[in-house]
Amino acid sequence: MTDIPVKMQAIVITEPGEPEVLQLAERDTPRPGPGEVLIENYATSVNRPDVFQREGSYPPPPGVTDIPGLDAAGRILAVGEGVTRPAPGDAVCALVAGGGYAQYCVAPAGSCLPVPDGLDFGEAAALPETFFTVWSNVFDRGRLQRGQSLLVHGGSSGIGTTAIQMAASLGATVYTTAGSAEKCTLCEELGARRAINYREEDFVAVIKEETGGAGVNVILDMVGGDYVARNISALATEGVLVQIALLGGSAAKIQVAPVMMKRLTLTGSTLRAREPAFKAAIADKLREHVWPLIEQGKVKPIVETVLALGEAAEAHRLLVSGANRGKIVLRIRDFA
Repeated sequence: MTDIPVKMQAIVITEPGEPEVLQLAERDTPRPGPGEVLIENYATSVNRPDVFQREGSYPPPPGVTDIPGLDAAGRILAVGEGVTRPAPGDAVCALVAGGGYAQYCVAPAGSCLPVPDGLDFGEAAALPETFFTVWSNVFDRGRLQRGQSLLVHGGSSGIGTTAIQMAASLGATVYTTAGSAEKCTLCEELGARRAINYREEDFVAVIKEETGGAGVNVILDMVGGDYVARNISALATEGVLVQIALLGGSAAKIQVAPVMMKRLTLTGSTLRAREPAFKAAIADKLREHVWPLIEQGKVKPIVETVLALGEAAEAHRLLVSGANRGKIVLRIRDFA
């Protein structure tokens, strides 16, 4: 096996709390096990689950490092037993269950994808968590088809900007909500037919107007709370509501009759703890259906800003503020 440094720099969570508990520290460099690869990490990105882990409400799955970070982008340094692809030296981005905020990161080989042509490591680091999440929830669980319609809440977020582009490029009509005129403009530039400023308009009323009263086929929601009942009102017959986060709370009061009358499906998921084979299957679909769109320039990662790894606390503050449009990337090594 390639010589692997004994120690590395990583961001650790010293205790549950505010962003300042994210501290740069020295850790042992991990080693790849069977079916795994070791990535010399150039960049990672910041996601909402990282915030929840830092606050103490979303611990890593059993056996996973406590170093936060669900994205990795860099070069393969070493591979574990049974791995034939990717190979040492390959440039990859990967979805990991933890460990992305570090100079070296272990990933399941099946969760690695090649860095798309034309993207640097910083842009590649903005891909895995959001792209895996959107494909799994919008296209697998939500069953969105060409010619159907999708409503995405939080359209200017990393998940939102990804879902808008992916769904529009694959032939769906996309609507979205966002919290300012500037964010709504961005969403429409990325392919949304109509971006709804939720501070000024009722998204249920707008969706009904836009669809002639029919509603949308699929809703991707990160809010929960009182949005659940409103989402049910905005869905078309046979529609699907996919819940992937609960920023507005986990309790919801709904009327069940519309669910029955419109034959709706209410579903949701989390991805982090799913088995490697499940994630590898998503990676295969992304490689086939989405990576060509990225290389053709039809879909792109939207990066708000790039900060140094040691500025992880500031990155978390920016994400929590909601001021970002797209992803926040942490630079681990120079990639420009």
